[in-house]
Amino acid sequence: MKQGVPTKGSKMKRSLFILSVFWFVAGFAGAEVINVADHGIVPGKDVSLEANRLIESLIGKKDVTLYFPKGRYEFRPENALEKYRAVTNHDNSLKRMAFPIFGMEGLTLDGGGSTFVFHGRLCPITLEGSTGVTLKNFTIDWDTPFHHELKVVERDESNNSFVAEISPMKYGFDIKGSELWLGHYSWQDQLGQNIAYDPDTGAPYWQTKRYALKRKSHKAKKVGENRVELKDATKVAPPVGAVLCTYGNGPTNRLAQAIHIDRSKDTYIENVTVHTGGGMALIAERAENVHLNGFIVTAAEGRILATRADATHFLGCKGLIKLENCRLEHMADDGINVHGAYIKINEYKGSNTFLCAISHRQQMGLVFAEPGDRVMITSRETVLPIYETTVTDVKVLDEEQLLITVAEVPESLPKGLLSMENLTWYPDVVMKNNIIRNNRARSALISTKGKVLIEGNVFSSQMHGILIEGDNKSWYESGGVRDVTINNNTFENIGYGTGEGYPLYASPMLSDEQRLGDDQYHRNIRFTNNRLKSYNGLLAHAKSVKGLVLTGNIIELNKTYPTGSEQPAIDLDYCKDVTIEDNLFNGFIWPIRVEQKDSSNVKMKNNKGIE
Repeated sequence: MKQGVPTKGSKMKRSLFILSVFWFVAGFAGAEVINVADHGIVPGKDVSLEANRLIESLIGKKDVTLYFPKGRYEFRPENALEKYRAVTNHDNSLKRMAFPIFGMEGLTLDGGGSTFVFHGRLCPITLEGSTGVTLKNFTIDWDTPFHHELKVVERDESNNSFVAEISPMKYGFDIKGSELWLGHYSWQDQLGQNIAYDPDTGAPYWQTKRYALKRKSHKAKKVGENRVELKDATKVAPPVGAVLCTYGNGPTNRLAQAIHIDRSKDTYIENVTVHTGGGMALIAERAENVHLNGFIVTAAEGRILATRADATHFLGCKGLIKLENCRLEHMADDGINVHGAYIKINEYKGSNTFLCAISHRQQMGLVFAEPGDRVMITSRETVLPIYETTVTDVKVLDEEQLLITVAEVPESLPKGLLSMENLTWYPDVVMKNNIIRNNRARSALISTKGKVLIEGNVFSSQMHGILIEGDNKSWYESGGVRDVTINNNTFENIGYGTGEGYPLYASPMLSDEQRLGDDQYHRNIRFTNNRLKSYNGLLAHAKSVKGLVLTGNIIELNKTYPTGSEQPAIDLDYCKDVTIEDNLFNGFIWPIRVEQKDSSNVKMKNNKGIE
């Protein structure tokens, strides 16, 4: 080949480069790009007021990009906009906001690889009533997290006591009487909700409840500048090196979520990392089309816990919820939760109007329905549907109560306690190529009537892997599923918190006063071609499911945790039309069983390693 003569391949590469540059330039051609430094937003000082003023100046404009030169930007609550905010699955309150993005269209927030550092109970990003917003290329962190990490440095099993180093120490700690109080930006927390992490695995301990901190019965004594001795604080004194993460108690430990999407459409989040938060990393309600690509929730260097609650949570959304190439780890709750809400029907007022009430205190202020939405009247006893109709009017009386008028009602209202769910606001879900691991609780909770595809992910959680639930007794999360495919995923050591977790657990949550009805609650769940690295040999628990397919799964013995289980590998209760085929259980030396109760049309074929 002669020097300087381009090959066919090099010509193609050059053409692709020119084309990519063209599209990059074209993408900005119709948009105004604002360098935030020109508006006083620079590293090294509190820029909350400047950020608020810049956002306010953009009201009425479209297709604007806010660009941050790479740096560390500081945000404090004292000069930030304050408004009363109802945030689902959090605690409502007056909230200070760094980026209040209200009523925007086509706004792009490009951090340029920057880190945004927040102080105190300040909410970083709030989207409301906005369309086409893009968030990309930045990291959210706080100067000190909303939890404390107590690292065990000494242990006395005979005395059930231990000595721990407390981090962070920026705001100190106090001993009041014999109780430990931990300092934050402008408040203190008692020992509250907590979990113990194993520093060797970066995950909660095997059967971690042994080391759960007791808020009231402990006896604390200061034994050094950043050390405290705790006696009778746990059931068993935790091992040296254990990290006990405590994050306060409700209703004050979910006041500052990192990203809140509210009544917005077409939100795209790319290359964004969240290290901590006083609530969830991302909470979306009544949002349409949310796409996360490369969204990361993980503990910052030097910490073991990330957010105080879920990594991502979606309530009453529609369109498509898509997660791809995300890594969600170290959070103190679930990786993702998608669901609707059951609200209580307290009284029929005549004229097709019902007096209703929000069912859970952390859903107060929820926009449950608007005219045109399809809703279902359901039995609160069986959690099954009764009558579908259309909303014609909604009158909000307060955060809890609302009057809902519908187009038609049954000729005779059914007896017994009733609820209502919104059928219009259920999204489709696509999860591809994500990693969810090393967190308290589950990898994914899916309760939506939309089409769901979960494919090519890696899950490793302290409780069940994928929980398909729905309940009208606790969190009042609605959504009996209708079309779920869980294919070609890897599940690693699911349920190590108790040793009893299933990779797939599908069942409505019922109280003692509730019962199974005449039909199944969930439908059409396919769990296929997944690989399970398992210490307990468990595959699936299904209750009140019609149309369950368990095929082509490989379950291999893994000895990371104590092996063995007395539970059935597949547990069926009140299920119908079940196919269990071509599954392989490999390496297990105890009986691998399938148990059936009140189930019909169960077909089993070509399974290996099952009794």
